[in-house]
Amino acid sequence: MDDRYEHIAERLAAIEEELRDLAYDRLRDRAADPDSDAGKAADADEKRLEQARRAVARAIGALSPRDLFGD
Repeated sequence: MDDRYEHIAERLAAIEEELRDLAYDRLRDRAADPDSDAGKAADADEKRLEQARRAVARAIGALSPRDLFGD
């Protein structure tokens, strides 16, 4: 893999981890009071964060060399 791609993939991996941590935080907030307005907002935030995390994970996969996955 080109070093530039590898560098970007590494940065994206850090972003993905940060998004995962934020999503877990929002899950905890939702679990604390699921029926409140704050709990409902946390639920919506968690879903958005997970959608973003999955998109970043796909970008990492697109930048990763295919031979790592047996292609």
